[in-house]
Amino acid sequence: MTGFMILLVYIAIFIGSFFVIRALVRRKANGFTARKTVTFGDESAVEANRFASMISVATIFLIWAAFTGSSLVPSFLHAPGPFVGDTSFTYTLQDATGARDDATVHVSVVKFGQELVDPTVDAGPGFAKDDGVAMIASRSVTILFDANDDATRKDGARVVAIDGVAIGADAAITTAAGRFALTDKDAISFTPPSGLQMEPIWLPAPEAVVQRLGEIAATEYRGSSLWKHLGYSLFRVIAGFILGALLGIPLGYAMGLSNWFRGWFEPIVEFMRPVPPLALIPLVIIWFGIGETGKIFLLFLASLWIMAISARAGVSGVNITKVHAAYSLGASKTQILRHVIVPNSLPEIFTGARLAMGVCWGTVVAAELVAASEGAGMMIMAASKFQLTDIVLMGIILIGVIGFGIDVLMRRAERFLVPWKGRS
Repeated sequence: MTGFMILLVYIAIFIGSFFVIRALVRRKANGFTARKTVTFGDESAVEANRFASMISVATIFLIWAAFTGSSLVPSFLHAPGPFVGDTSFTYTLQDATGARDDATVHVSVVKFGQELVDPTVDAGPGFAKDDGVAMIASRSVTILFDANDDATRKDGARVVAIDGVAIGADAAITTAAGRFALTDKDAISFTPPSGLQMEPIWLPAPEAVVQRLGEIAATEYRGSSLWKHLGYSLFRVIAGFILGALLGIPLGYAMGLSNWFRGWFEPIVEFMRPVPPLALIPLVIIWFGIGETGKIFLLFLASLWIMAISARAGVSGVNITKVHAAYSLGASKTQILRHVIVPNSLPEIFTGARLAMGVCWGTVVAAELVAASEGAGMMIMAASKFQLTDIVLMGIILIGVIGFGIDVLMRRAERFLVPWKGRS
């Protein structure tokens, strides 16, 4: 239910923002794309709308804060939270003789992390006794109603109604107090209204993640500083990517220029391309052990096939009229390779490099499962074992931010080194 509501809110903000920005902002095209007469369907004429980017990031943060009850946004923007406070319900107990009696259970519902203190109540007369129980919000509690009743389940007593609504072992009921069901042992399972907010153990609030980031940045986590963890991951990713590019790009050029090379290596490349790097971890451990070599080799394989295929696609996509024009001007094969094929294949190679870098960042978490003592992936996996969701989320965000930063740098390098992309 919560996931469906989040999706609806996201879609509503997307649609609303689109029409608002379209009505208020008139886009002015500048540069090369402004001089194009036909732009629909031309990828080079499509540029990211900065307003859309800013609203997208703000929307994700707003939804995150709203569905976690964050103090960073006004309370009126919060999604309905779980019930917290004191409530009660009355159950009807029927003993073995068919006699019935009512008893009230007083429930104290507290926030996650607070101390549980059972309410003190007077048991009252009759064979069904009043009771008190404490529980955590958004959770369920099993109430052994006969712990202080004179008529017990062993004697044949059973609950037949809650707040006047008949209940049996075959179906749950819902009243103003919450949801009730009977367990296999005829105990009462009670769940108060949970609302739409996520529990901290599933998704902590933004300020909790920021606080944890400050703590780990100022101290250490598992014997290493935060910057050392990130530095190890970044080194492994860059080393694996560079090695994959150094071998993959020449291999792709060879496959794109030679029938023999393409016939020889294409079965290998096409066989290895769909194999996920995770499947290679056992083999990497057997070959290289649990040291750094194995982790870098795994990232090398993750980028190798992508770079080879992108280089091959770049060569195959060169406009043949340019090659014929170069031949007609007396160019040699070396000159055609240097001045025609390489420049025209660079855009495809840069696209492959960005994709390979993303795959490497996704693989580094798996690579650091191989007995790593430092790294962002190790930090995430170690925290997940103890359900430290704030550290897990912090690591994911840091990996995403660093990966996005690298992608931005690669796009800037592409615009500087390949200014002719999309203009020929």
